[in-house]
Amino acid sequence: MSDLIVCRKSRIVLLSLALATALLLAPSVAPAFEPTQIYQPISETMADKTVTLTGRDLTIEQVIDVARNGAKAELSAEALQRSADAYGLLLQGAAEGVTIYWFNRGAGDQRETVIFSGDPTSPENKKLLSEQQLQRFKGGVARGYGPELSEEALVRAIMAIRANTMSYEAASPQLTHMLVDMLNKRVTPVVQSRGTLGEGDLPTMGNIAAAMVGEGDAYHKGVRMPAAQALTEAGLKPLEPFAADQAALISTNAYAQAQAVLLVADARRLLEWTDLSHAMSLLGMNSSVTPIAAPVQAMRPYEWLTWDAARVMDMIKGSYLFDDDPARIIQDPESLRASSQRQGSAWQAWAELRDSVLLSINSSDHNPAVLPGLTPESAPELATPQFMKYYIKGGPLSNGKSGYILSNANWDPYPMANQVEAFTLALTNLGVAVAQRIERFRNPFFTVVKPADVLSPELRKEIPSFDGYLPTDLWQELAALGTPVTPNGQAIVATVEDLEAQTRLKTQRARQAVDLSFHLLAQDLLTASYWMEVRKAQKPERKFGAAPEAALAALRQVIPWRQAPADRPKRPLGMVAYDFMQENPATKFYPGGPQPPESRARSIAGVLPK
Repeated sequence: MSDLIVCRKSRIVLLSLALATALLLAPSVAPAFEPTQIYQPISETMADKTVTLTGRDLTIEQVIDVARNGAKAELSAEALQRSADAYGLLLQGAAEGVTIYWFNRGAGDQRETVIFSGDPTSPENKKLLSEQQLQRFKGGVARGYGPELSEEALVRAIMAIRANTMSYEAASPQLTHMLVDMLNKRVTPVVQSRGTLGEGDLPTMGNIAAAMVGEGDAYHKGVRMPAAQALTEAGLKPLEPFAADQAALISTNAYAQAQAVLLVADARRLLEWTDLSHAMSLLGMNSSVTPIAAPVQAMRPYEWLTWDAARVMDMIKGSYLFDDDPARIIQDPESLRASSQRQGSAWQAWAELRDSVLLSINSSDHNPAVLPGLTPESAPELATPQFMKYYIKGGPLSNGKSGYILSNANWDPYPMANQVEAFTLALTNLGVAVAQRIERFRNPFFTVVKPADVLSPELRKEIPSFDGYLPTDLWQELAALGTPVTPNGQAIVATVEDLEAQTRLKTQRARQAVDLSFHLLAQDLLTASYWMEVRKAQKPERKFGAAPEAALAALRQVIPWRQAPADRPKRPLGMVAYDFMQENPATKFYPGGPQPPESRARSIAGVLPK
């Protein structure tokens, strides 16, 4: 028995030595949190354009112009006045002895801790607050966790949205202007991707705060350097924060909102291409298009479904599908026949998300709510003893304006968080139809003919083939994103904060789903265009409709129908088709069509305070 034990010990020692040797000889592996993507600087194609931020009517397109295309931003006189009024009320409130969360009191589990008393502009308090705020801004450099955000456009979108919504918060004038100046001078802070739980993107904004005072790194016009150097090269002085500037800047969901804005913009382009690719698939299948006829749709009149069917019908107007063809079967596979139902449903989910994002980026998500101009007569509850504790009568620091500063939960990012996931789910339900209809083209039961029946062997040698496995692989990856993120309530910060919205995960998954859907749609476009050529080879006189014909002709410029193997692209054709769709929006080929249903959401300008 003792010999056996010795033998086992010897084996353990040998295995340990072997493992240690292997680890020493193995190539070093970069930690998982290191940046895995090359930085993606923007292209300043709209540097001569200026977007005015009013706090009330910022659009998706305007954020994209600033974030991706380098347009300048400016705050309107209205927004500047609103910001100044909120800032004055904050100072006056403290001077009157009103308890103010995250200013003269602490935050989180320190909310009952007294930070200072009396007039914040007194010499003693001014020194205290200036030093406190500077240290808080500097401390933001260590917030969050990698990898770093690789999209300059995403960071710029965060900054543009916060500049717009911060006009509701009590930001000092120097902070208000600094955020806009950094955008316009293209000083883009290095921002970590992780650390936020979705109930306010504090670590993300902390990284931006640090760059404002010259801490950490930033990019100036796409070149990385110390933040202090970037500010100097841009002609900017480091910020001197005061009062509650850190709270005014970082108490926001701007990271999630920025992701959602880019999601809405990219998803629209995807859905536009999905409709056009569907039309091309109908033409390739020699489909019976009765399912998208207006009288059929009127039998079950969902607005967005009816609109999408009319849109696809308009795309194929004038095509051979309206001619009699004895070889055409009575109906397509369900994945092709019901595609407009899935597309219309995705459009509806997209519109609901868009409306929610628009409201979110044009309103306050800050705690506390700073409400200048209110009096106890402004609402019944404001005159009660509970609310009167937070009433600010008004004085020199607020230019005589009264108001309230009230604790709230406006940073809870619902319903937008739900609508992000609802759109992702709608997209995966659309994706399964796309993946299935690609495969149906392999079945002569639906196509009636096989390519070999129409195309000569010599011609088939000159036509590039594409991967039959890839659509299913892409679909499986997309399908995995259709499972919602499990709701979480992890009590943190001494159990004060016990809900998490997980918007970082939700928005990242949604954007990933859009990109995967583009790759899947590239396979659909390859299939549809191939079969359109087959149908044309059957009968050269066949018409396809203006938009599908234009899209096919443009695609053939990058993927010729006939090409010697030696001349074909040295990369997967699906990637070529993907790039083609990114560089050529579907609106290039189909700019008009039926108008979409009117949004059921209330007018943004009608529900937000001025």
